[in-house]
Amino acid sequence: MSKRLPQATKSHLEKCRAAAIAAVTAYNCPGPQFRTAVYVVLIVIAWQAYFHACFYKWKRKPWYVSKPSKSKTGIRYKKVDGEPKHWDLSTCLTEYFKDKHPAERYNLKYLIGLRNRIEHQDLPELDLKLYPECQSALMNLEDYLVKEFGTQYALCESLAISLQFSRTNLEEKKSAFKKLARGEKSVLDYIERFRGDLPDHILNDIGYSFQVFLVPKVAKQKKVADAALEFVHMKTTNKEELERLTALNVLIKDKHIPIANLNFMKPGVVVKKVRADLPFAFNQHHHMKAWKYFRVRPGSKSKKPENTDQSFCIYDKVHQDYLYNQAWVDKLIRELSKPDKFQEVTSQVPRPVILK
Repeated sequence: MSKRLPQATKSHLEKCRAAAIAAVTAYNCPGPQFRTAVYVVLIVIAWQAYFHACFYKWKRKPWYVSKPSKSKTGIRYKKVDGEPKHWDLSTCLTEYFKDKHPAERYNLKYLIGLRNRIEHQDLPELDLKLYPECQSALMNLEDYLVKEFGTQYALCESLAISLQFSRTNLEEKKSAFKKLARGEKSVLDYIERFRGDLPDHILNDIGYSFQVFLVPKVAKQKKVADAALEFVHMKTTNKEELERLTALNVLIKDKHIPIANLNFMKPGVVVKKVRADLPFAFNQHHHMKAWKYFRVRPGSKSKKPENTDQSFCIYDKVHQDYLYNQAWVDKLIRELSKPDKFQEVTSQVPRPVILK
């Protein structure tokens, strides 16, 4: 017989599930703008309530401690309107995961930073761009709830697959993203920089970002009442099925679309920015060595110049050259500031900058 949960745990589980369902309702509701922002705020609340439920279950008080009083003994907690001040989601992540950094932690860290930037802004055009991380946050929450508290707390019975799938073509998506160039620079910079700093194994982990292709499903027997939609989890797929899905992915792969060359730079500008913050001399030759080392773009004679790592670089078909973003500049400064790494990347011994 399973042990009964403390009342505080039950209360926070109810809050968690209610906030998650409200988040999905807001996101799936046709028409209204601001839905992604509302979803992010609510899913953050849901996750925070989940962690609080866990801590209460483990007999830990997820409360901020105030400075100890000299005249009194024991722990004193900070209070808001007479009630203990609970840990925010950032603190919960630290206390829950400790020194572990799974994809789910990166996903929530991303949403926290995003919430801080969009909480008071109307950004309807970001819906398509933010969907992968939003979907993963929901699926991760479902998994964690079931793992920690059992299937009775699953969200699946209260949620359904949205019928709002769109056949919007690639050109229409580009047109929608181009509208972002008119403003909200801080949000877009945050998105590109956060994704650009992630290692590949996290960026491609379904726990961080849920990206799918919808492929028509053909039933083996027409009369059999089978589910119309089925998710195939890559981690549990057998080798043959994985190879088939990989081949299908290559066949229909749609490259990540940058936002109308927004804030992208030519190589010369990149070199100047890196040189300003790097303790070593840095030039165009070093930059060429770097993009080759990190494989952010193909060579100049490539038949597919558009095959770039679009977290850092894009190919400009109009001018037939390559453009780079701030995430690439930040990566170069971070990586090449280490003498050993500089030599490994550029094949040259770093030379200190000579001040004139």
